[in-house]
Amino acid sequence: MALKLRDIQSPIASEMEEFEKKFRASMKTKVLLLDKIMSYIVKRKGKQMRPMFVFLTAGTCGEISEATYRGASLIELLHTATLVHDDVVDDANYRRGFFSVNALWKNKIAVLVGDYLLSRGLLLSVDNEDYHLLRIVSQAVKLMSEGELLQMEKARRLDITEEVYYEIIRQKTASLISSCCAVGAASVQDNPEVIEKMQQFGEKVGMAFQIKDDLFDYGEDEVGKPLGIDIREKKMTLPLIHALQKAPWLEKKRILNMVRNHNDNTNKINQIIEYVKSSGGLEYAQEVMYRYYNEAIAILDDFADTPYKNSLRQLVQFTIERNK
Repeated sequence: MALKLRDIQSPIASEMEEFEKKFRASMKTKVLLLDKIMSYIVKRKGKQMRPMFVFLTAGTCGEISEATYRGASLIELLHTATLVHDDVVDDANYRRGFFSVNALWKNKIAVLVGDYLLSRGLLLSVDNEDYHLLRIVSQAVKLMSEGELLQMEKARRLDITEEVYYEIIRQKTASLISSCCAVGAASVQDNPEVIEKMQQFGEKVGMAFQIKDDLFDYGEDEVGKPLGIDIREKKMTLPLIHALQKAPWLEKKRILNMVRNHNDNTNKINQIIEYVKSSGGLEYAQEVMYRYYNEAIAILDDFADTPYKNSLRQLVQFTIERNK
């Protein structure tokens, strides 16, 4: 039976409700235009997986506190700031099926909104002296920026090895989930070993999460992500990297030429997708995804059994079984 986020959330249902209220309050402003945009951002929130990781990790490591709520808000504020800025950088008009901030209010306003969100997050931490939480999340934002730039640099030359790919997704995606888990742990206790363990756990989950995302590019249309979108953007992901590693020199040259010069041709993209499938690229990526999943679960097994830990395990399972 497919896992549902609502069921996974049950041990922290009241906390998530309370978090919603606190988060909305943290977005309030007297500037009318800004308040309107903040309301729009809050309304189009996604699955809320990041706050769930924070609260479930906190519950697994100790007793959920006010610092846990602030930590979850800090992550949401800083992450939302990066998303608003990303949409400007990518010239994207949609996010999660809604118009992006820059599509509705133009780039200049979107950049300022991102700056505002960032400052709200910083002030939330500084005002409450949550410097340990701010350090964790700031490190994640730094890594996310480096990961994006590394990917852009490599996309120009299409010379991504498997090792470089892992480094990109560790920085771009895994660092954020890793910071959610570290913040959850750090909000309820000060044992550096426990915080480090949860940071490692989150990183493994993040790696599996991103590989699952990359697999969607080769799936069916109903997964909510257009087929071949990574190829169109010249993003080299694990299934393609593995297929190219196995390919004879001439075949590799042919595929790379299609990625480089024909990435807007649907017929060529379908040829690349078929080549990756027939080369075992999807099976290989799934194997790696499950390896990270198993490593994450092994770390979690060191913690005492509680409803929080059980839900955290289910949330990890959900990340690799989701269909979009």
